[in-house]
Amino acid sequence: MTGFPLQIEANVRRRLAALAVAPADVEERFIRGSGPGGQKINKTASTVWLRHRPSGTEVRCQAERSQIVNRERAWAELCVRLEARQAAATAAAQAARESERRRTRQKSWAQKVRMMESKRHRAATKARRGRAEAE
Repeated sequence: MTGFPLQIEANVRRRLAALAVAPADVEERFIRGSGPGGQKINKTASTVWLRHRPSGTEVRCQAERSQIVNRERAWAELCVRLEARQAAATAAAQAARESERRRTRQKSWAQKVRMMESKRHRAATKARRGRAEAE
């Protein structure tokens, strides 16, 4: 990540450290851009492509003509995506724990009363049907 202004590099390194992501796990390539821009886009490798190998998260940045600015933006976007991925995983784990807690908790007294009343009502309904007669 050399080439970043000092505060950007420190910010990105701090965010990656908080995510427990090693910069060595990120593949970085500079490729030629596409789209409007003519000769400048077609001849220079100003587009930055990053891929975090363990998660497969990819970022491609071609927002500016400058490779350095695109590199800063790509690393920042990679941090944002990895943070979102981690937040989603944390939220899913929390939801699973909460679901398990709700599923296994003991029923309240009122719930038990309603359940027993419902069973009695259903039993009475079935009792009124009578038995089927054999021919």
